[in-house]
Amino acid sequence: MRAVLVDGPGTIAVRDVPAPDASSRTVVRVERAGVCGTDVKIVSGKIPVAYPRVLGHEIVGSVAVAGTGSSLPVGTRVLVNPSSACGSCAVCRADRPHLCPDGALLGRDVDGGFADLLAVDDAYLHPIPPSVPDDDAALLQVLGTCVHAQAQVDVFPGQTAVVIGLGVSGLLHLQLLRARGVETIIGVTRSRAKRELATRLGAVAVASPEDAEGVVREVTDGRGVDLAVECVGKEETLRQAMLSACLGATVLVFGTTSPTADGMPTYEWYYRELAIINPRAARPRDYDRAIALTASGTVQLSALLSARFDLADARDAFAACNDSGQLKVVLEVTADR
Repeated sequence: MRAVLVDGPGTIAVRDVPAPDASSRTVVRVERAGVCGTDVKIVSGKIPVAYPRVLGHEIVGSVAVAGTGSSLPVGTRVLVNPSSACGSCAVCRADRPHLCPDGALLGRDVDGGFADLLAVDDAYLHPIPPSVPDDDAALLQVLGTCVHAQAQVDVFPGQTAVVIGLGVSGLLHLQLLRARGVETIIGVTRSRAKRELATRLGAVAVASPEDAEGVVREVTDGRGVDLAVECVGKEETLRQAMLSACLGATVLVFGTTSPTADGMPTYEWYYRELAIINPRAARPRDYDRAIALTASGTVQLSALLSARFDLADARDAFAACNDSGQLKVVLEVTADR
């Protein structure tokens, strides 16, 4: 079968590899696979892996071979939960399998799903109803992580929010906040096209980073927002999120960053008594909720899909990810060539 492998920093290749040894696992015929920022960092060498490594963790497909005792018939469309867990440690027993210290992520710690076929335990497969279009299905894994993040914050109608960074995750967070009753949402990004899309998806105001402070002040009558969602992963945007928040607000840090304390407005953090939430990955039920939200039409996913490439053209797909105007880049995989 074909697979996309990283052989070292900056080196990726599409080549034939042995089909997975299914044993008792279910074999999934991969149909769509999203290219994530994590994949890009692995290829660049910023995230080290054991080489060679088959990339990919945003995977949807259909059951090709049912595993022993599987309840999923052949042909069932599925989303793959890419995070495995031991199931027996204290963290797993506390219902946090996504934080399992002995867990692994497809495409990083073990071979992933940028391939024709993938063998997975049934516990990590989530059925997708036929009503969900293929383009929507391709973004379900990302939506699941956003659902997990928002499950950790309380919001209600009448509150205000700012979403800093309007990439795929930022635009999903915007839609989820609207669905939860937050009507006053401000979107912040440098991209004019993404600001326009955010307006269509429900933002009441949008701004470039340079103008964001004034727009937040104007929209909230100088008070600041009740919830600031940071979706960039940079020190300056996390700082901006904290300074956009009102007294007693919550800052949801969705972007992955490791800033130094010296760069943070630490006194304002204390003075405003901010609650800083750092979500990571997703629980199985978050993926089920993401699928249900998509099936109901609550969120628009296909609007965020900006480019499709055949698996054979994986190098071009990764090159496209360097274009700041792109949203979600997806590999289309067809095992029957």
